[in-house]
Amino acid sequence: MGNCQAIDAAALVIQHPCGKIERLYWSVPVSEVMRMNPGHYVSLIIPLPVSEQDDKEAHFTRLKLLRPRDTLALGHAYRLITSQEVMEVLKAKKYAKTKRQQQHMESNEQLEHEQGDLQTQVTEHERRRPRTAPAMSSKSWRPSLQSISESAS
Repeated sequence: MGNCQAIDAAALVIQHPCGKIERLYWSVPVSEVMRMNPGHYVSLIIPLPVSEQDDKEAHFTRLKLLRPRDTLALGHAYRLITSQEVMEVLKAKKYAKTKRQQQHMESNEQLEHEQGDLQTQVTEHERRRPRTAPAMSSKSWRPSLQSISESAS
């Protein structure tokens, strides 16, 4: 009585794609779980933090695929994922990355085009500007004074 939470913390949970929940009370290597479930990968379920505003919203999780040499630890939840699902996620990530790179390249090209237009406008302005006398040299101008003769009165 009252030790249910202690028992749950001392177990690891594996969710199967069919909805079946499996509880194990000992650590087990990922490779063993994969051997018992051919065509599946094991992922750690990482709950995302939920703000107080989103209490009525669904709680989202993130999955982290584990390597066969990893070990499932007590107190954590894991999910079996089919090979097909893994491939779909990888394709979606690759597509998103390619799309991001393409958008980045397009924005760079647009920026270069705008800079080229600005440079063209500056050179056209320079051509249209009326020419003025060349700037004076760095020496300051001094008037040359002729000898002033004083008349004797």
